[in-house]
Amino acid sequence: MTKQSAVVPEAVAPEAVVVTQPGATVPASSPVFPYPPLKAAVGLPIKKFLQKQEISSGGRVSSWDEHPSALGMFEEIVSLSKGKKIVMFLDYDGTLSPIVDDPDRAYMSKAMRAAVRDVAKLFPTAIVSGRCRDKVYSFVRLAELYYAGSHGMDIKCPKFNKGNKPALFQPASEFLPMIDVVSKLLAEKTRAIRGSRVENNRFCVSVHFRCVDEKRWVELAMQVRSVLHDFPKLRLTHGRKVLEIRPSIEWDKGKALEFLLESLGLSDSNDVLPVYIGDDRTDEDAFKVLRERGQGFGILVSKVPKESHATYSLQEPSEVMDFLHRLVEWKRLSGKGHPRV
Repeated sequence: MTKQSAVVPEAVAPEAVVVTQPGATVPASSPVFPYPPLKAAVGLPIKKFLQKQEISSGGRVSSWDEHPSALGMFEEIVSLSKGKKIVMFLDYDGTLSPIVDDPDRAYMSKAMRAAVRDVAKLFPTAIVSGRCRDKVYSFVRLAELYYAGSHGMDIKCPKFNKGNKPALFQPASEFLPMIDVVSKLLAEKTRAIRGSRVENNRFCVSVHFRCVDEKRWVELAMQVRSVLHDFPKLRLTHGRKVLEIRPSIEWDKGKALEFLLESLGLSDSNDVLPVYIGDDRTDEDAFKVLRERGQGFGILVSKVPKESHATYSLQEPSEVMDFLHRLVEWKRLSGKGHPRV
């Protein structure tokens, strides 16, 4: 995979109409909803659809039996890594830091930073986030990591193949002027909706509604739709109480994972074990890639069972930190000839 192409997907025909209010209808494939339309959206009012995203990740199944604890199954996990090179991929919000009302205050603890630093000393480690790459770096502050911001559309490697210099990969660079315009329009359009927050993540825009009264969710979604109507090359996806406006290119966290493996020279290796930990719907793209590769596994961070392509689960960032600590301890002891789980 020496070259990555950014392709605009073909349009998907509407499969249903969603009633938002008396006398008003919105096609399920419209910008109010993810593209292509999700089954979860069919026949649901916008507010119920948005509520549903808090308890569904859009993947395979929704049972803890299908996603056992990565801590409880740690012995099985390390047995899978025997003779393989582990590569760690970590989401940020909700994985390394708690979900908070103010996205600018989503700080990771010093203990978590130390845990990630220790992991990075032993395994190649990447942060893959929907945030602007510079923003997530300002939270993590570890120069030795790989960073993929804007859902993988802004990748920076600490070392690359040539000259040992940091390398950038930005498959959606042509959309930068458009994203900037849309961000400003959305900020103006949603200004009157108390609690809403527009965040320009450089290659995508996030509209946070965690602090918005549920009675105004429909209004907010319609305001976003009205702005996107004039920008057909952009699409809307969603996460945990956030609407994400992104370029309509075939690029996501799963593609970013594959690109990073190639950057490490491991894309065609049978001796690599990618481990991806994330809590968001957008992380499902990476979980799915790992399942399709039949290589490595995803760990879903969630306090409740969710549909997911992940293999294991952890309930919250504190458990993620515990898992990272155990992984470091196992690696160090195994290097001394005394592995312990």
